[in-house]
Amino acid sequence: MKKLALLFAGLSLFAATGCSDNNDTVLEAPLVGTWQPLKEVVTTVEVGEDPVSNTITYTDCQKQTRWWFGADSKGGKTNWGDTATPGQCAILSDIKFNYTYNKEGKDVQMKIQGIVEPQNAKVVTLDNTTLNLAVREETQDPTVFQTRTYTFKRVPQ
Repeated sequence: MKKLALLFAGLSLFAATGCSDNNDTVLEAPLVGTWQPLKEVVTTVEVGEDPVSNTITYTDCQKQTRWWFGADSKGGKTNWGDTATPGQCAILSDIKFNYTYNKEGKDVQMKIQGIVEPQNAKVVTLDNTTLNLAVREETQDPTVFQTRTYTFKRVPQ
């Protein structure tokens, strides 16, 4: 009888501690790292109109572009593109920024060197290999809203 009681107590303890449900915790990969853009979707919404989206697929040269987010809240973007010579790529611009990332709200604010107004973005998807970042673009017309959603893949370092 003692063995049966010990067995029951052991099973009860196992059931109470060994079968906990941790599915309510969602792990998010860090934003910190180097990212290669694959494409972007530009969505324009005019007040009172339906949204219009255009997908921009990058060339092989444009896919050499790199965005990086450092652990020290510094980041950058090196833009690559096609040159006038067919088949040759070159760096078109090298942009540095400081950023803040609010994980709870999934908000990213990038303060680009030399530009007064920061760029505001929203993390749509973030895992070990993929980042979708929706960047709000300022327009001259207050009735037109535009967002560029970039799809990135993480570049191993």
